[in-house]
Amino acid sequence: MENPNTPESLRSRLIKAALDCFLADDYHKVTTRHIAECAGANVSMIRYYFGSKEGLYEEMIRETLSPLLDVLDGPLLASTDGFAEFLGLYYRTMSERPEFPKLILKVLALRHGPGRRFIQQLLERGRTRGARKVADLKAQGQLAPAVDPDILRLAFVSLAMTPMLLKDIFEEQMERPMDAAFLERLALFNGHLFAAGLAPASPAGPGGAA
Repeated sequence: MENPNTPESLRSRLIKAALDCFLADDYHKVTTRHIAECAGANVSMIRYYFGSKEGLYEEMIRETLSPLLDVLDGPLLASTDGFAEFLGLYYRTMSERPEFPKLILKVLALRHGPGRRFIQQLLERGRTRGARKVADLKAQGQLAPAVDPDILRLAFVSLAMTPMLLKDIFEEQMERPMDAAFLERLALFNGHLFAAGLAPASPAGPGGAA
């Protein structure tokens, strides 16, 4: 049985408590004392592990987004078939914390709360890695040479974030839940759209048009 007082456990509890608190209320209304109470820890531990409230806030965002960004360094996107799996991973991750995409949007678009530069740095990291993946797929002949990596990234982000940002509205309009099974089907559908839309043009067969 895991000891709840180990450094790893205490640090994880503080990050989880911070996520709960920051998603439930505006940044300036959340106190380190309240976060520590929710984590069953002493407030001094926030200073010890993260330096400050803002440091904890940034680490909370990093730990939530890192699994998605780390995919760009792994084998998942070694082919265009991986787009469906990547979308599925995003939907599953954000379904656990449906308010998280709204938090990111609020920080970036509305400039509410700290961490804007930090989040931009994470997104730029994703942009650089994504461009590298696009170049690799082009070199393998899996992507059309004319594919613009920035347009691809914006299209992917749109397909990923929109269902999460407008989940309540979509569910009300459709009169059905966007549950795990629905999101898995959506990921497969959107992944197929990506794979088909990004594929190089097939060469004309014998006797076909040039």
